[in-house]
Amino acid sequence: MQFSDAAELAQTFTPNLEEVQNRLTFTQSKGRTALLDAIYLALHEMKKGKNPRKALLVISDGGDNNSRYTETEIKNLVKEADVQIYAIGIYEAMAARGRTPEEAAGQGLLTEIAEQTGGRQYPVDNLNELPDIAAKIGVELRNQYVLGYAPLNPQHDGKYRRVVVKLIQPHGLPTLRPFWKQGYYAPAQ
Repeated sequence: MQFSDAAELAQTFTPNLEEVQNRLTFTQSKGRTALLDAIYLALHEMKKGKNPRKALLVISDGGDNNSRYTETEIKNLVKEADVQIYAIGIYEAMAARGRTPEEAAGQGLLTEIAEQTGGRQYPVDNLNELPDIAAKIGVELRNQYVLGYAPLNPQHDGKYRRVVVKLIQPHGLPTLRPFWKQGYYAPAQ
């Protein structure tokens, strides 16, 4: 997806990395920002994906001033989606120019959306860091454990249930930090 005044599909699923790179190369930052609409469209496009594990990478300053969908609608949608969201936040320094309220709240929005899905938000201070951050996200996606459990609450009430993960740090290893999907909706029937 690419977005400015409106969100649009720039490239369908493809195994051809060159096609994706070409689309990214010619994407320009201009106009207003329909970030939330782009996330909405991307999550619906992800339903067409063939792989059982899905991840969405958002590259933005997190500001939104032109979306049809609201933050609440998107936050509810990401709770339901079986997609991990990672965000690379490109933010201007506070002193660089007058930031709009949307831009100022952008980092918090990207962090909240990403962490809700078990993903993360990586802020970028220098554009030269982009390749390293992209590599970190790739390593993280390839080195994940999938845990399952049977809930003690047998009710099929369709309500949202929070999930808490606690980690016991192993001795002699670097500090581990878990990231997980923050909850799920119980079956309705």
